Order: sequence, then C-alpha cells, then structure tokens
Amino acid sequence: MSDDTIRLVTIGRILRRRWRLLAVLTVVGALVGYGTSVLFPPRYTASVSVLLPGQWEERELLTQVDIATSSSVVDLAAAKLGRRDVSGSELRHQVSAKAADGNIITISGTADTPAHAQQLADQVAGQFVQFAARIAGGATDSGAATGTEALRQKVTETNRRITDLANAADPGQTVESVQARTALENLRTSLEEAMTKLDEAAPATGKAGMVVMGPATRPTGEAPPTRTQLIAGGALLFFLLAVIGHLVAARTNRRLRTEAEIAAALGTEPLGTVDVPGERPAHRPKGRGPRARIRRLLGVDTRWDMPAPHRSGDEDGRRIRRQRVCARLRERLPAPRRLLLVVPDGDEIARRAAGQLVTEARSDPLLKVVEVPVDRPTVPDGDTESGALVVLSAGNWTAEELAGIADACADALHEVVGVVLADPVRARPERSTGHPPDDATLALAVRGHARGGAL
Repeated sequence: MSDDTIRLVTIGRILRRRWRLLAVLTVVGALVGYGTSVLFPPRYTASVSVLLPGQWEERELLTQVDIATSSSVVDLAAAKLGRRDVSGSELRHQVSAKAADGNIITISGTADTPAHAQQLADQVAGQFVQFAARIAGGATDSGAATGTEALRQKVTETNRRITDLANAADPGQTVESVQARTALENLRTSLEEAMTKLDEAAPATGKAGMVVMGPATRPTGEAPPTRTQLIAGGALLFFLLAVIGHLVAARTNRRLRTEAEIAAALGTEPLGTVDVPGERPAHRPKGRGPRARIRRLLGVDTRWDMPAPHRSGDEDGRRIRRQRVCARLRERLPAPRRLLLVVPDGDEIARRAAGQLVTEARSDPLLKVVEVPVDRPTVPDGDTESGALVVLSAGNWTAEELAGIADACADALHEVVGVVLADPVRARPERSTGHPPDDATLALAVRGHARGGAL
C-alpha cells in the first residue's frame, strides 16, 4: 500500500491525465440525474401562515405544529378537496408545518401542480384553525361561560349579604362589633380580588382565536430537488466518485516504486538506471481492437500516478549511465559470461532500455533479450547464457510478480546477477551526432556452455 500523502498536485495530476475519462463520467452522471428527474415528476410547494394571538410557550407552539399535521386535520382537508386520486394518508406525506417567530405557524403543502399545492395549503390551514377552535371552545366553552356567569351572580349576592350583615351588626364601638365589621370587609375585598383575577385569566383561555394570514401564494418554481439540481448533482457525484476512486486505487497500489524495494523482491542488488528518451508513446500498450481504441480514446491506457518524466541530458550523458551499469555488472561477475536480459512482457520502457544495453555491447553480442510473461513467468534454457539480468521500469510490478520472475530464473538455473531500472526521460535536442568511441564497448565474453531448465 502506498503511504504517499494525498496532495493538491495529485488531484491536479488526475485532472490533467484523466480529463477525458472524468468528462465522460460527468456526462454520464448528468444523464443519470436527468433520468431520475423523469422518473420523479416535478413537485411544487405552497405555504400559508397562521397567527396565534396571545402568549404562547415554545412547547405549546410545538404542540400546535403537531396538530396541524395530524391525521385529524389532514383527513378533513382531503375530504374538502374531494380528490379521489389522493387519500388522506398520502397527503400526510405532502403536508409540513413549522413554528416561526412571532407566534406564527407556517403550513406548507406539496403537490404535482402549483394549483393543487395552493389548494392543499389553504385547506389544511383552514381545517387546522377550525379544529383548534373546536378543541379550545365548543361545548366546553359554553359550559365554562355559564359557570362563570353563575359565579359572578353568587359573588354579587354574597356582597349584598355582607352589606346586610355589616348593617345589622352592633353599631357601637365595642371590640366585638369592630372585629365583625373588619372581617366582613376583608371577605368583600377577597371576593373582589378573586373576580378581578378571574376576569384577567379569561382572555388566556381564548388562545384558540387563530387567524389565517391570507391565502397561500401560488408557487412559480419547482420544489427542490429540481431537474436542474438533479442533473448538476448527478454530474458532481460521478465526478467526485471518479476522483475518489483514483485516489483509493493509488493508496491501495502495491506496485513497487523504489530501487531498493525492487531489488529486495528479486533477491539481488541494483546496478543502476538507464534513461529511455520518450514520454507517452513509451507508456502506451500495444493492444488492438475496439477495447484498446476505447481505452486510448479515454486516456486510460497510460498510468496517471507515475511522475512526469524528468528532463535528461544529451546522448553522451545517457551513454555514460549505460556504461556505468555495464561496469558494475562486470564487477559482480566472477568471470566473463553471457547473460539473459529478462524483461517483463508488456514493459515497453524496459524493452527499450534492454535494447540500449545490447547496443552498448554491440561489438560482442553478450546480452540476449528475453520477454517473460508476468502471470506465468517462464525463462528459457540458455545454450550459451549463464545468468540473468532483470530490466524493468518502476511502479509497474508488485513484489509477488517480481518474486515469480526470480523463481522462474532459479528454476531455469539462471542466477539473477542484478536489476536495472528503466527510467523514462524527456530528451533534450542533440548537439552532436557522433558515434561512441570503440573503446567504450564492454567485453563480457565467456567461454563455456550454459545449463538451464524450463519452469
């Protein structure tokens, strides 16, 4: 698994190298959003406000909100609308209410047309006001009014009775008479205060006097999500999924990138790198057919997570690097001998690097290039070769695949004497076209016969 940090440069590389695929997936997401909007017809929402006069606590307002969307109110509204295609249970999913500031409840209705949405909101608001009035009024209100009026008459009669008792008391200034008249006046005062409090509490019981603040306004636009929102959301969703998929694939990529990791997987030592001029053509596979053409059209036939090739020096500098690789190879061999250049099948950059190494030793063909399939690696027996030099590019093969190549070399009795990495570079304009001197060719000749066995 790669532990590289996901940075903005990684996102930019995805956008730059996979823009065709991302564009196609974005269009597909937009089409999916459009298809979703066709399956789900547009909806329209109308709202109406209901004013609740008096003093209301927050929990009381929430109770009224629940009443406004209850089945009792919605079923009455459905009966008034008289729409046979819509039942009360269906309307309950199309009606919503919320409490706003200032003791206002906003009731919203959603329907398939603006007119139906307006009618639904108006009917639910009207039925809610009537239902709340019945709860707070009705027979209970008439009984309460009768009881209050009877209480007032009793209080009036009691006051008159207190006056008679006060007049009938001993008009003298004895202690008993004064105490009796004081007690009667206190009783009269208590009754008057009780009636005053009753009168003040009477308006609080009339909270049900709700008012519908005008009819609902007919909606002019669709309720979200609109068709445009679905199309844009589908395009954005597919685009983000494509980018996230690339990032997840990069994080779970087990292909080896460093020279030390590749050498450890092959059980050998690195001998250096060979610069291969050329950029994208070197990375493209040689597949044919409709599938290969589609991959080239979408730009998925090349690796996006590989860094851009760095700029190389001139041909003389690249030749010096090849000569150093050959020099290290001579140092590792106990005696000169012929070698197999084992290249994974499909690694075009490695194949070109192997060709350059063969050209470097052209005075004496000591190196023989062999392409080995990675899925089932088989290294051929050598008539004159004894040993294998693996040439491959970084970031294309896993440790298991490289271990399979090493095992195939061991089964063919070829010792893996080293590994050479092929590095794609951007070549600078050549300033000289001279041929290398003759003394630059390495002599790696060997006498003897190689042994080997097939896998």
